[in-house]
Amino acid sequence: MARDREEILKDMADAVLNMDEALTVKTSKEAIATGLDAFDAITHGLVVGMNKAGELYDQEEYFVPELLLCSDAMYAGIDILRPHLRKEDTEDKRKCVIGVVEGDTHDIGKNLVKIMLDVAGFEVHDLGRNVPLASFIEKAKEVDAEIICLSTLMTTTMDGMATIIEMLKEEGIRDNFKVIIGGGPISQAFANRIGADGYADNASSAVRVARDVLSSVKA
Repeated sequence: MARDREEILKDMADAVLNMDEALTVKTSKEAIATGLDAFDAITHGLVVGMNKAGELYDQEEYFVPELLLCSDAMYAGIDILRPHLRKEDTEDKRKCVIGVVEGDTHDIGKNLVKIMLDVAGFEVHDLGRNVPLASFIEKAKEVDAEIICLSTLMTTTMDGMATIIEMLKEEGIRDNFKVIIGGGPISQAFANRIGADGYADNASSAVRVARDVLSSVKA
């Protein structure tokens, strides 16, 4: 008897959290066999497990080796699910630049957003963490990106996001790029205040926000 969606997704999340690559592959195959949507399985299965691993890392119950093993398990599941993504989940190939703003070295959330954008078909240029503010603009111009994604988990570096938007204005190229921001201390109110084009409160919503801000932009 086929198991229901919630059971499969929970097992996928638990497999990633428990660093069990073989079980992640098995449950990912089960998700496809039972007709689950591949993007749904990634979003509500694999990424949920990785989010929980990130929480344990923040609580100092998991450390870098554990996170790497969780990530390996997640990517193994993604490899199974990626060929089954719907066409609309992979056809974008719109370019974006992503990174954690200068002064912040926390990149788990950024990495999850990168994964979600990648599996959704975006061409993602990852600058990493503690990125000099000007580097976002330089890279966006270099690769002809449409979106600049900014992340931080520290209140002390939030203003760097506003600075980047001001730098774009000073160069007269603000309208060339959509700016999306996110991270622990970030809110929609803050995004509105600094003039960002979008705000994502988690990795899963980042794809929707990215598509929304580009909806009026010709591909």
